[in-house]
Amino acid sequence: MQEERMESHAFTARLGDHLITLETGHLALQAGGAVTIRCGDTVLLATATMSADERTDVDFFPLTVDFEERLYAAGRIPGSFQRREGRPPESAILVARLTDRPLRPLFPKDLRHEVQIIVTPLSQDDRHQSDILSIIAASAALTISDIPFGGPVGAARIGYIDGQLVINPTIPEMERSLLDLRVAGTADALLMVEAGANEVPEEIVLEALRLGQQAIQDVIAVQEEMRRKVGKPKREYVSHAVPEELIAQVRDAVGDRLIPALYERPDKASRNAAINTLLTELKAQFGETVDPLLVQQAFEEVMKKVVRRRILDEGIRVDGRDPYTIRPLSAQVGLLPRTHGSGLFTRGETQVLSVATLGTPKEEQLLDDLSPEETKRYMHHYNFPPYSTGETRPLRGPGRREIGHGALAERALLPVIPPEDEFPYTIRVVSEVLSSNGSTSMASVCGSTLALMDAGVPIRAHVAGIAMGLVMEGERYRILTDILGMEDHLGDMDFKVAGTEKGITALQMDIKIRGISDRILAEALEQARQARLQILDVLRATIPAPRPDLSPYAPRMLILHVDPEKLGAVIGTGGKTVRAIQEECKVRVDIEDDGTIYIASTDRAGACRAEEIIRRLTEVPEIGKVYTGRVVRITDFGVFVELAPGTDGMVHVSQLSDRPIKSPREAVEVGDEILVMVTDIDPDGKIRLSRRAVLEGWTLEEARLSDRGP
Repeated sequence: MQEERMESHAFTARLGDHLITLETGHLALQAGGAVTIRCGDTVLLATATMSADERTDVDFFPLTVDFEERLYAAGRIPGSFQRREGRPPESAILVARLTDRPLRPLFPKDLRHEVQIIVTPLSQDDRHQSDILSIIAASAALTISDIPFGGPVGAARIGYIDGQLVINPTIPEMERSLLDLRVAGTADALLMVEAGANEVPEEIVLEALRLGQQAIQDVIAVQEEMRRKVGKPKREYVSHAVPEELIAQVRDAVGDRLIPALYERPDKASRNAAINTLLTELKAQFGETVDPLLVQQAFEEVMKKVVRRRILDEGIRVDGRDPYTIRPLSAQVGLLPRTHGSGLFTRGETQVLSVATLGTPKEEQLLDDLSPEETKRYMHHYNFPPYSTGETRPLRGPGRREIGHGALAERALLPVIPPEDEFPYTIRVVSEVLSSNGSTSMASVCGSTLALMDAGVPIRAHVAGIAMGLVMEGERYRILTDILGMEDHLGDMDFKVAGTEKGITALQMDIKIRGISDRILAEALEQARQARLQILDVLRATIPAPRPDLSPYAPRMLILHVDPEKLGAVIGTGGKTVRAIQEECKVRVDIEDDGTIYIASTDRAGACRAEEIIRRLTEVPEIGKVYTGRVVRITDFGVFVELAPGTDGMVHVSQLSDRPIKSPREAVEVGDEILVMVTDIDPDGKIRLSRRAVLEGWTLEEARLSDRGP
């Protein structure tokens, strides 16, 4: 029996030009389902397990998905003090969210057993990314497990390289791609879309979506084969669906009171207050005969049907808008006097304050994860405090949602951020959600554009974002522009689209139904484009272009490129020289191994003084040029003069004065600063100097003719 259980089964699927191997029966045998996936030398283990007992304290399906990065996968030791992995890095949280989103809609909504999916990278090469493999492996583990699941799901990455769409490009290939589109779905329709793009037109994105749907078919077929050959029987569970008769009773009890509560309140707060009052009355009406939690769920079903029916039948939304109208927009810049840049963007009851801060290259974020990048120069952080929804809760740092929303807004702005050689600053934008009623992440995109331009960051275009929704019943559907929080909750799709006037820079789709067709996606993209253009007009009217000058409180940056062998002169023994420069000039000096030196200061004069000192320290002497040097040693035949730390030249006694002298000490002493001309540099690097040439006002030729030194 044990030998049979240990039997390993391997299956192969094609994704673009690459083969993917799925194997089960060898690792993690006590998990509900376990699959290893391999592409090249990247190997992941995905496990899916369901608890024996159901949760009785929740009214939702308790699913958790974790992507557990292990740096041994790339042959590295963590950089933490304890030299072991701690809290998951941002990259791992983003992969976990990416894995979660296409799987969640395929579980029974009335399941109350905890389901935990854990994906662990065991080996990571430098060609094959693990995010798409994580989705496929997790789906395969669920498909062969005993967990009720409506999959399988396939996933693919689509790039746009040299004018061609490419399925599953490698990491080196993606460096040349204008599009990073990740899709996941069933054999029939897409469930998840996530993309970053370099102002790519909608028609190319739509073509990539169609190609992605085709690309996942073989992966799905192989998982179906796994289910037939090694799949376990699915476990039975107790359904916690709200009884239809209770929904009918609640509908009758509500009567005509729901329409005024939903449609005759001007704002979210009064609307929620009216709904909560109605719900409290309902719970009291049913008393102890029915679980209050079931009454609440039944009420939400009734409310959901009312809102959806009016949208489908009449095109009327709870705030009175039609499906295409954006809420009132406003934008401001320069709100905060001491920050480097600030922007306030308001759309209806959604309000976001974004603040930009500029720093030196040394302030880049250091990444200690499995991603190919080692540092991050542009960062966007998103904060969602409880007061933004009129609630209270403990503040425990950013959660997964905040990290995900911050990454989406970061991705949307990244294509317009100037390259480091044009703008050598580290850039951080923080978006504070001050009020929330739908699509705060896209408001953060708009706020970031305002803040960056206010800070004088030369971004090449305005970027705006909008969230699209969907209500779908059978073949009938309505696409909604600028969805409210309630429409996100009661609708079937949250499709966020960000971009410039030229094209898309970021996409994210969360869907609650079994998938939507590319026809609906095409309509949603076009409707989003029209909305984006309206928002861009508001942003341009507020600040037409980046400010020509930085904030007086932002550091001014000067860049020098020197011979790497001269860096020792700038640093000095134990850093003594560079510290002295920083203290004297009130600047920050950052030095790279390649000879690049960054000087940052809020005082331009101090930065220029530091630049002058460093140039003098690193300058290679030129024949015929006059320098200020310091006498460091005196001999009988002349003196040695330090032109810069580590660079000395010799002045023969005959070239020390414009009058005859017998001893060098008649003209100078050790420590004196004198002006000297470089008259010659021999092949060994020895430098011949003349003070007399400066005193007499000679040319280089005259100085050389007069030089009688050895």
